[in-house]
Amino acid sequence: MKRTLALVLVALFTVSLLGGCNTIRGAGQDIEEGGEAIQRSSS
Repeated sequence: MKRTLALVLVALFTVSLLGGCNTIRGAGQDIEEGGEAIQRSSS
């Protein structure tokens, strides 16, 4: 029982980390695109 609970907790932790990475990557891409738009408009 303890092993099953530990495996479930590790799996949930891993999934949450991977989801966080994708969210941060998407935010970074959005910020980069915003910066590029500012550069294009100032040229």
